Amino acid sequence: MAGRFDGKIAIVTGSTSGIGKSVALMMAREGARVTVTGRNVDGGTAVVEAIRAERGEAIFVQADVSDSRDVDRLVDESVQAFGGIDILINNAAIFPRGRLDDTTEELWDEIMTVNLKGPFLCCRAAVPHMRRRRGGVIINVGSVNAFIGGANLLAYSTSKGGLMTFTKNLARGLARDKIRVNLVNPGWVVTEGEHRVQLQQGQPENWAEIGAAKQPFGQMLGPEDIAHGILYLASDEAAKVSGAVLTLSQEPY
Repeated sequence: MAGRFDGKIAIVTGSTSGIGKSVALMMAREGARVTVTGRNVDGGTAVVEAIRAERGEAIFVQADVSDSRDVDRLVDESVQAFGGIDILINNAAIFPRGRLDDTTEELWDEIMTVNLKGPFLCCRAAVPHMRRRRGGVIINVGSVNAFIGGANLLAYSTSKGGLMTFTKNLARGLARDKIRVNLVNPGWVVTEGEHRVQLQQGQPENWAEIGAAKQPFGQMLGPEDIAHGILYLASDEAAKVSGAVLTLSQEPY
């Protein structure tokens, strides 16, 4: 049975864990050749090994999306390994907490550089290769905080609002190149990174269980829930969808 991404080549940033890991695994199962990338070598290597164990094709490229030299090398190594780029998933992000009074200039710059400049650098490097293949797909991963804000997520929420505007403009600008650009806004998702942050904030070990009890369906979202939405927008099922914002949440934002 043919997969939805047979013959496609994908780069998934921030795919050493969490949502990006789920996306990389699912895309590979559907036939894509995947470049796994992030700063965590052990995590990235494990994802590639898991894909290969299921007879998929994948490589790992260690890269920091906030560094243009790293991004250019990431794209070059992916093209050398697989022959081009069809799909770019801009998932890499950081989400340190901070209110106005405790958000330093350095923290603000760090969050904006990774969460907003990173997708810009990745798109700038990948789009020429998509043009050579006469089309492609870009999916940016935002957050419901772009809509609702967060008292202690000032810089993070602002960066995700900027990413939504970036997506809309890029979708309009790349339409003539047959490159679709969409945004997925996840709600509250249980990931390894979120678990670390919650514990750092003094939450109990069972914070996810407590949070689940407050959700409409009595369950928290997992990385795979977001990955399913990303795969839809990346697939030919969404061939006429561009500039869209898909919010994956249990709340009506």
